[in-house]
Amino acid sequence: MKILLFEYITGGGFNKQALPGSLASEGRLMLNALLDNLRRLNHLDITLMLDWRLHDAINTTGLTTIIINLEHDISDTFSQCVKQADAVWPVAPEFDGILQSLCQIVGLSGKTLLTSPAAAVAIAGNKFKTYKLLKQHHINVVPTRLFENNYVPGEWMVKLLDGVGCADSYVITGREEFEQMAAHSGQYIIQPHLQGDKTSLSCLFKQGRAWLMCANLQYFDVIDRQYHLAEIVVNHHADFGVYQSLIDDIACALPELWGYVGIDLIETAGQIQVLEINPRLTTSFTGIYAALGINIAELVLQLAQGEPIFKPSRNKAVSIQIQQETHAN
Repeated sequence: MKILLFEYITGGGFNKQALPGSLASEGRLMLNALLDNLRRLNHLDITLMLDWRLHDAINTTGLTTIIINLEHDISDTFSQCVKQADAVWPVAPEFDGILQSLCQIVGLSGKTLLTSPAAAVAIAGNKFKTYKLLKQHHINVVPTRLFENNYVPGEWMVKLLDGVGCADSYVITGREEFEQMAAHSGQYIIQPHLQGDKTSLSCLFKQGRAWLMCANLQYFDVIDRQYHLAEIVVNHHADFGVYQSLIDDIACALPELWGYVGIDLIETAGQIQVLEINPRLTTSFTGIYAALGINIAELVLQLAQGEPIFKPSRNKAVSIQIQQETHAN
């Protein structure tokens, strides 16, 4: 099988501008973990798109590497590479419709897409659409509304509608901060700033079904009114009961979800609420092989043929330390 692997940040998505340090660091982390998963499998011919500035930062041994230079049009180059592949695994942020556009290109090509299709990304990649869908299906979700310039006292989280992780998310505690945010361009949503455990779920989805791989605990630092991901403890919680029923409900609400999906939760006294759905690889993915001994890439390829065979060879918690400036979780 010929697989095209395109991690947007490291793969040339920023070939005509400076690499964003935090996103590039996160992109390398996920790319290296995915390559490690794929290299453990036989009968794969892997093609990797790679930004010209990162040629020496990624181990490309055994890969067909397409170096993306300044002159490349990334969309055209991706489309051409898709034509040569049997299956395509894009890893990209949701903002500016990037992930949705890549998935749409693959979908129209007739090649196998190893992530959720564009239709699922269009909803999950938009925090307000996600809220409305989950609310409609009676799933406990953090109250969310579009940000408008009408101040209400309290502590609030203001987030970019299609932002990634903590990027462009701010804690608002007073009128002055609120009015400063109101002056910013762009579309934002606003949510109550809740205190509680920040949990993420690493899952597989297919046609209305869901499999929970592990539950992960996230630790953040708050600097200048922004959350910064500091650490993730992958597979921190062994009791899947309450989480499995939740992702079963999400699978029914959004049956288009496919492949690896990360779900962010806030756990307060007496309740668990959904914060957002990430229809892509997340940072937690990078610790799953060490924590459980399961190969997510292998399971995703099994999904393309039928059901995943989930057989953990170990069961331990694994801590991932995140560089302070990292935003994509």
